[in-house]
Amino acid sequence: MRQQGRFGDYGGCFVPEILVPALEQLEAAFLDAEEDPRFRAELDELLATYAGRPTPLTLLRNLGGEHARIYLKREDLLHGGAHKTNQVLAQALLTKRMGKTRLIAETGAGQHGVATALAGALFGLKTEIYMGADDVARQQLNVFRMELMGARVIPVTAGTRTLKDAVNEALRDWSASFADTHYILGTAAGPHPFPTMVRQFQRVIGKEARAQLLEAEGRLPDAVIACVGGGSNAIGIFSDFISDEGVQLVGCEPAGKGLDGHEHGATILKGSVGIFHGARTLVLQDGDGQISDSWSVSAGLDYPAVGPEHSWLRDSGRGTYVGVTDQEALDAFQLLARSEGIIPAFESAHAVAQALKMAEAATKETVLVVNLSGRGDKDMVQAQKLLGGRA
Repeated sequence: MRQQGRFGDYGGCFVPEILVPALEQLEAAFLDAEEDPRFRAELDELLATYAGRPTPLTLLRNLGGEHARIYLKREDLLHGGAHKTNQVLAQALLTKRMGKTRLIAETGAGQHGVATALAGALFGLKTEIYMGADDVARQQLNVFRMELMGARVIPVTAGTRTLKDAVNEALRDWSASFADTHYILGTAAGPHPFPTMVRQFQRVIGKEARAQLLEAEGRLPDAVIACVGGGSNAIGIFSDFISDEGVQLVGCEPAGKGLDGHEHGATILKGSVGIFHGARTLVLQDGDGQISDSWSVSAGLDYPAVGPEHSWLRDSGRGTYVGVTDQEALDAFQLLARSEGIIPAFESAHAVAQALKMAEAATKETVLVVNLSGRGDKDMVQAQKLLGGRA
């Protein structure tokens, strides 16, 4: 490896020896591509003409009101319906650069699976997606979308039948197939170089948001707010504000049914240091180091670890992490739809809920930016059930 991939005491590369050549090859391809203007030009063209960048920055007209001005960074309007498309297009380009012909991925809510499926179709790559069997059941629309674009969805029935088990199966597949297969990991977690690489490819969100805020307000925001499961959308929008000490960085973890119990996915708030999926980071685990089950109404946040850079931001005091319950997220989901005509993904609704909470204690001069990481189409069936059929 050319780099260590460390964020303070976190990160690194803790994998079976058989995977080291694949990760070394990926790191070399990533670092070389970053220095290659032709790669950057091709990616920029794809982001502009295929994905639909730049995404707009929308000022809420009815929420926040007298208390604060709340802007949404509209990753929900990106092709594919979520921020996932940014880094998947980049990794698909790397796949072609490495001469590989097959993509595999894991997905929880299905957003990353959809992004991988569209990239596989675009580049003519065989694509297979691992997905927990429970997530397959609650995200049928996204499963259909993946299959429509030619991907094969493989339900994972092991363990808790959710995202962490899908990651396990994808890593197992990759250890035997990396000669012709690239594993597009869906978040800024896992072994080096994935956390650094995913952060760099998602950084476009923060770059755009910063420039758009300066144009709209003539100054930087007071806070940038994003949901955190693995943490890719959050680290993407945080990245260009980390050096601005006056901008609060707020990550919203899924508090599920409450932080006092065990049905949550608040890894940073309730976890401890461990090794998980190839990196040293904060993990939900018991006293014997066994990984604990996580919970969230949002499949995309139902993950018992977090990207290592978020662990470092927590320790350094640069990032503030809070818990948002399922009910608070559902309330924000309905409120944003009714008040602004925007239906957020369940994941993003966690960040919206926190912004509304912060706005209540703010002044009218306060400016908040929420990364609306995805749209709620995929959650309609689940929302109908949770809301008893009443909108």
